[in-house]
This record gives sequence, C-alpha cells and structure tokens, in this order.
Amino acid sequence: MKISALQTARYGYAPKLPAILAGNPDSIALEVGKPTQSIADQTELKKLFENTYGKPLVTFVKGKNPEVKKTLRVGVILSGGQAAGGHNVIAGLYDGLKKGNASSRLFGFLGGPSGLVEGSYVEIKDRFMDQYRNTGGFDIIGSGRTKIESDEQVAASMATAKKLKLDAIVIIGGDDSNTNAALLAEHFISKGSSTQVIGVPKTIDGDLKNAMIETSFGFDTATKTYSELIGNIERDANSAKKYWHFIKLMGRSASHIALECALQTQPNVCLISEEVEANKMTLGQVTDYLCAIIAKRAENGENFGVILIPEGLVEFIPEMKRLIAELNDLMADKADEFNKLSGFDAQATWLAKNLSKASAKTFKALPPAIAQQFLMDRDPHGNVQVSRIETEKLLISLVEAKLATMKKTGKFKGVFSAYNHFFGYEGRCAFPSNFDSDYCYALGYTSFVLIANGCTGYISSVRNLTAPANEWIAGGVPLTMMMNMERRHGSKKPVIRKALVELEGKPFKALLKNRPTWELKTSYIYPGAIQYYGPDEVCNEPTQTLLLERGRKKKAAVAAKKKK
Repeated sequence: MKISALQTARYGYAPKLPAILAGNPDSIALEVGKPTQSIADQTELKKLFENTYGKPLVTFVKGKNPEVKKTLRVGVILSGGQAAGGHNVIAGLYDGLKKGNASSRLFGFLGGPSGLVEGSYVEIKDRFMDQYRNTGGFDIIGSGRTKIESDEQVAASMATAKKLKLDAIVIIGGDDSNTNAALLAEHFISKGSSTQVIGVPKTIDGDLKNAMIETSFGFDTATKTYSELIGNIERDANSAKKYWHFIKLMGRSASHIALECALQTQPNVCLISEEVEANKMTLGQVTDYLCAIIAKRAENGENFGVILIPEGLVEFIPEMKRLIAELNDLMADKADEFNKLSGFDAQATWLAKNLSKASAKTFKALPPAIAQQFLMDRDPHGNVQVSRIETEKLLISLVEAKLATMKKTGKFKGVFSAYNHFFGYEGRCAFPSNFDSDYCYALGYTSFVLIANGCTGYISSVRNLTAPANEWIAGGVPLTMMMNMERRHGSKKPVIRKALVELEGKPFKALLKNRPTWELKTSYIYPGAIQYYGPDEVCNEPTQTLLLERGRKKKAAVAAKKKK
C-alpha cells in the first residue's frame, strides 16, 4: 500500500509520556483520594449505581505494584464520531499491556459498541498496530453509535466478554459513550461479571471536560485544522476585499470550537451560542447585529469580512429552539400522519395547523430551502438533524434582505456579497497534532494502569496539560462523579453533563475584550498548517482555550530557578 511522505515520517514519532508512566509499569502505585459524589442528583444516582457510585479519585505515584505484570486480556471500542488521536489511545493501551506482560492480548471490537454486542472483533498485534501509530481517523477498527442499553444487549456484551475471557473493556468516546461505559460497568458488577470498564474522553467538540478532564482529545487537532482554513479565507478576503465569508463550524451542543478558532484567527465576528441564549437574542436581533457590523465596515471602505457560526446556533435562539422542540414532539406523536404527506407545500400546510401559533409563524418566516431542512430524516433519537440545517445560508439570506432595506433608507451604502462554508468532517480525521499524539498515547497507557490496578467505572485522566508532557499528571476519575440526571425522551436518565462555554470564563472574556476591535479593524491572524517539527511554540503549543483556562505551566527547573 502506498503511503504519503508525512505518514512515513509520523510512524517514527515517539509520543511523549508523563514521567510517572515512562518507567517500568511495576513502579507505579495508586494514590487513592476521598470518596466522590456526582455533580448533582446524588440520591438518585447513588440508587442507580449501587456498586460504582462514590469511588475515589486515583492518581499515579511512584511505588511498587507487581500486579501490573499479570497477563491481561482487554477489549477496546471506538464509539461515536471520529477524533484525531484515537489510534494513539489504542497504541498507548497496547504498548502498556505488552510492557506489563508480553503475553497480554488486545482485541478491537469492529464498528463500535455493536462489535461487542455481536461478538465481532479482531486481535490487535504488533504489525497491525504499527500501521496506525500517529495517524488520524478511526479506521483501525471502525466506530459506531450503538448504545448498549437493553437487557438483551447487556447480556450479549457479557457473553462476548466471557467468551474472550476479558479482564477489561476500554470505551473511547464522548459524554454519551462514557455514560454508556458507566452503565456497563455497573451492569457487569451487578450481574456477577469481573470484566472492568474504563472510559477515555474523546470529542472534537470540547464539551467533555471538567476540573479533572482538562480537555477531550481531538479538540486540539480539529481547531488547528479549522483555524488554518479560516486563516486562508481571511487572507483571501483581505486580498480580494469584496466578499463576506460565513463559516459554520462543527460543535452542536457547545461553541468551544468556534471560540477557540476565533482566538486563533481573530475574525470580525464569532457568534457564541451560549451568549445568544443568555441574552435571549431572536433571529432578527442576530441579523441586526451582523448587519450593523457589515454597515460600519462598509463606511470604512471594507466590504469584506469573516463570520464564525457554531453548528448548533439555531438551538440556542429562543424561537428556533421552541420550533425544533415542537417539531420533534410532532414527528414522534404523529409520525404516520406526517409521513403520508407528499411535497413541502402539503407539509407546510399541515404544520401551520399543528404547530403553536408562534412556532408556525417562525417556520413560515424561514426561506423555503432552509425550512425543508428542518423536515429531513430524523437523527437516531427522532430529533431534527441540526447539523444539516445550513445556518450559514439562513443568516446570509436574512442579512441580504435586511441590508437591502437599510440601503433604501440610506443606512447602508456599501456592497454585500457573501460566500458560505461549513467546516466539519475536515477536522475529525487529520493527522493528530503533537499535542494530541502525546495526550492520546498517555490516555491509552493510563487506561492500562487503571485496568492493572483493578479499577472499573473510571475514565482515564491526564492533567496539567499546559506543562511539558513529562510533568503531566495521570490517574482516573469515577465516571459517576461527572454525572447528573437529565430528561431524555420523556424520562429522567443519568448522563455526563456537557460542558458549555462559560460566559464568565477566561476564553470567552478574551473574545469579549477584543471583539470591538476585531469587528471594525481587520486584525486577522494566519495560523497556517499544523506543524510537527520545530520549536515548541510552533509544533507543541496547546490550544488558546487551555492556556487561558489553566495558565502556562513553566518547566519545573525554570520555576525552581526563579524561586531562588
């Protein structure tokens, strides 16, 4: 098979590890903290997780633990959407197992969680693993979005684990996947299975994080990939000086990607869904805000600019959120009736009668091409597929109409011409940055140490990420510690709470401080492509979000020198 020069070079990259993981595995002991509790709904969650609730935080420290040398049999699952670095998680897990005991074995379940249910797997061996080190994608074993929820699925999963004599299963995924990992760990114990379950924090959206999970893997690579593209567009916009570029960025539930890309590239506008919701901005008010900036820049002779839009924006605008909620309920309650309708006109007429007066008005005001996107095939949960709604085109249409009105009254004297873009899949499978290569390898190795120490119901945690890699802190966090109860499909269910952009947080405040300047003055930054070789500030810099949230950690030797 022919491979690129870069892939050949990346095969030779040796991921950096925290110092505690760099030695022999039998020299790693656990420092056990105090019992933990969930972030909310403690009583309900304690009942649901009788066997795994309240486990302590664990941190790896120097010590002796001969148990890590025992032979282990472990299964690994890639769950949900792709994120750069997944292959290195598996590589770190594999290398840890083999370093502990060369006879240990790793099995990869094919196609995500369904591979565990159906007993579809491949054994991962040296030659196979070496083809995927430091590469992007999830193609080593594939991924999937199956949830292991029913009694039949749990029983099938236990049967597979028993057949393969698995000591543990590692689930690499986002908040939903790790919620599933927590439930699986509880089910296994309650049904007498000794198979442990460990989670790994994955999602490019950046919404799986807290005090102990500083970032999810893939976020660093995705935002750097998008920022390169945004920077290229900014350079083009500043060269041609005649187009406005509306760029939608992946990230449905939270605006972390848009915010990070804005901090890296300094566009004229970056909409933050959480701010729009907090200020209860209507679609009309969002349009007015954009038009005001476009008009002011036109006064300065700058009929061009760049606007970043989070993928999930429409769900944060009050009247749109209400419309989507009503559509979801209608499609669930009257699916048969709706599916008999032929053509958009018939659907629109039916909706006008079945939606509330306010939502019917909102739907009617949408451009027909956009309105039809609200009625496309539902997602696996029966909901509107928000990612398929072309919010960037919707805003262009509304801005064009508003500017035309402003032109008639003399409030806009410029020229408006727009292009739309959506950056999503472009960032999920890139070659991982050095940061993600190192971080993922460390997460995988940490998973092995947790397994070797008998932990279950934990998520792999590597912290202190703005320091050099050898100073990172490794350990495990109880999955139940990150959970609360939320209403899903009409009933309350345990879930890991998504981390939204904090409007009082340092990253958003940095945007807020610079926004008035960026709106009117062309202040673009051109990050360029991800670099793998060169000085630290070029190839090993973490995201701006991490640096602002955690502060830059200096090397221990430098810090000690300064104290003297």
